[in-house]
Amino acid sequence: MIRRRIETRGRGERASSPAFPRWCTGLAAGLALCVAADAAEPLRLEEVAEGVHVYTGPHEEATSRNLGAVGNAGVVIGTRSVAVIDTGGSPAFGRRLRASIESLTDLPIAYVVSTHAHPDHVFGNAAFDGGGAVFAGHRKLGRALAVRAPFYLDAFERLVGADFEGARIVAPAVEVSGETRIDLGDRVLVLAAYPTAHTDNDLTVLDLRTGTLFAGDLVFVDRLPVVDGSLKGWLDVIQALRRVPAARVVPGHGPASAPWPDALDAQERYLRALLRDVRREVAAGGRIDTAISRAAPEERGRWIGFDRDHPRNVTASFTELEWE
Repeated sequence: MIRRRIETRGRGERASSPAFPRWCTGLAAGLALCVAADAAEPLRLEEVAEGVHVYTGPHEEATSRNLGAVGNAGVVIGTRSVAVIDTGGSPAFGRRLRASIESLTDLPIAYVVSTHAHPDHVFGNAAFDGGGAVFAGHRKLGRALAVRAPFYLDAFERLVGADFEGARIVAPAVEVSGETRIDLGDRVLVLAAYPTAHTDNDLTVLDLRTGTLFAGDLVFVDRLPVVDGSLKGWLDVIQALRRVPAARVVPGHGPASAPWPDALDAQERYLRALLRDVRREVAAGGRIDTAISRAAPEERGRWIGFDRDHPRNVTASFTELEWE
């Protein structure tokens, strides 16, 4: 049986500066992390801008083969420290991501930022805990993780298997409302929290130095967007995202770097078609099952995962729109 636990910190607790100049210093926890990192095989990361490296997740469901890491993960290196943005779907993947970072730089990992609560983005966090890194996320992230922890842990234990050993929820010490800035040394990252859209705890990270936007699952490219929050809210957030002065975007799923804001176009087209057709079905007194077959038929064939995820999007949107 895989041992798991949930860690919580007080809401709004202020984070102290990272205590360790390197991972392998001092405490037994830090030494244990170093041993694990030494044994892990580094990942292949793509440098999409100076000092900005990305792991591109495969368009697959979570399995033992991909270590549950089907979303993108990012690493941003400043002159004093490093930030990690999303850590994948298992401690084993998190260890490989840490090994990759340590092959790039000797600088300490100061921050681990989670863009939202979905398991393919957060279960690598355990591999970074105990080494001095400060965990950050949306102000609603901790609550979302606590509520969904039993389901997520059980589901990913079954999907990932032995490499899920040691998985646990690590709640954020820094909870973002509005915007928060963190300085890695000559590199400032802007963490921005958004209203309910893909989820109710979506957060983006903008590297001001290179104009690289880590959008989490607020942006899907090639893979069908998944509505787990609010369809109408997501369309509103897309308009806000278009005003972000970025040069490129790292989506939650899709190529490591995509042009900005053009990367939003296909996603917005699909979501607007979904809104149009589900709203029409609700107004006509239709049912969810008929809406699934009638909503956005022109989008079939344009997206990876359409047949799998489109029915759930219609169901979530129907439930939202029937209360308009």
